[in-house]
Amino acid sequence: MSDDGSPEAVAEQSAQQAGGLGEIIPEPLMPVWNQVEKVQAFRRTHGEKYVGALELLTALALAGGYVWWLLIFLELL
Repeated sequence: MSDDGSPEAVAEQSAQQAGGLGEIIPEPLMPVWNQVEKVQAFRRTHGEKYVGALELLTALALAGGYVWWLLIFLELL
């Protein structure tokens, strides 16, 4: 018996060939699904850098907001 016919190999090959939800999405919703797939592909390609940049921008915005609040608070005293 070869490894290619083992249940584990068949299950792994099936998982790799599975198209996900795209196989069950009705035809009228395919344009929306294609956009979701594009976002997922972008995340797979640039996910870590993109998330890191968003976290940095969020941290800068929050820090700026806290400083702004502190300046307003100190001026009111």
